[in-house]
Amino acid sequence: MNEPIAIKKQRQINIVLNQGNEKNKADDALTLAGKDKVKEQHLPLIKIEQDLNRLVGMEDLKHHVKEIYAWLHINKCRQELGLKAEKQALHMLFKGNPGTGKTTVARKLGTLFHEMKVLSKGHLIEAERADLVGEYIGHTAQKTRELLKKANGGILFIDEAYSLGRGGEKDFGKEAIDTLVKAMEDQQHEFILILAGYPKEMDRFLKLNPGLPSRFPVVISFPDYSVDELMEISKRMLSEREYVLTRDCEWKLKTHIERVRNSGNASFSNGRYIRNMIEKAVRRQSVRLLNDARQDKKALMTIQSDDLVLEERDLI
Repeated sequence: MNEPIAIKKQRQINIVLNQGNEKNKADDALTLAGKDKVKEQHLPLIKIEQDLNRLVGMEDLKHHVKEIYAWLHINKCRQELGLKAEKQALHMLFKGNPGTGKTTVARKLGTLFHEMKVLSKGHLIEAERADLVGEYIGHTAQKTRELLKKANGGILFIDEAYSLGRGGEKDFGKEAIDTLVKAMEDQQHEFILILAGYPKEMDRFLKLNPGLPSRFPVVISFPDYSVDELMEISKRMLSEREYVLTRDCEWKLKTHIERVRNSGNASFSNGRYIRNMIEKAVRRQSVRLLNDARQDKKALMTIQSDDLVLEERDLI
């Protein structure tokens, strides 16, 4: 009699366990479905984070972008639930030296804001002083308004924006600033204005018009790259072009970058400087290989120390 009872109990236990497994599978399926839904919902953030992770450094920037995304997303959630959710202006200041990735990031933000339906087009219009400032009274306002019209639905990116404040009271640059300030108020949700330039010059520029600082809720700093980051940028640029450096060449490049990076040269242009050096080295390698009988795959890919010409004028 003991045997059948034992078998019966065992079967009952098996049934309970199987039911538990089925429930776990169902719960897992719901969890995965929930994760997929969240992933789909935040796809714009996932995409821009992947793009930014391909860039060297910029850790603070990546945090800022996530903060901006969260701000916009939660505002949208509040609106859907009938809570107060005022539209926020997203005009920005980018402070950093040349070659620190400001234009690249502005372009990626345009894509993000378009996908989030903040901007209708998400395109980027790049401009400088000459594109805004005219030659006679009234001409500047006209040129600036035309540029704003082109930027409608996207981002107007003005590099070296502090140049608009040079020249004193009689300079037409002041007229451009006044026109931009008015557009930022009247059309604040139709476009995004990003002013970029050297940190100190941008700070001085903001003092020219009392209404400027309050109109830029987002201020992002783009620090100079470290020596190791510049070396990483070099390697990535070379890898994309299918080139490699010899050990001697790599040492020569790193030593030069350290010297230039620590020289205190205000015109040092970070990533742009690295790109120019690499392009020069590639051209030099081409000339060297022109008369070389051995042009196998390894030779065509290798940048030697002699190909990297680093003149003193590079420090100027």
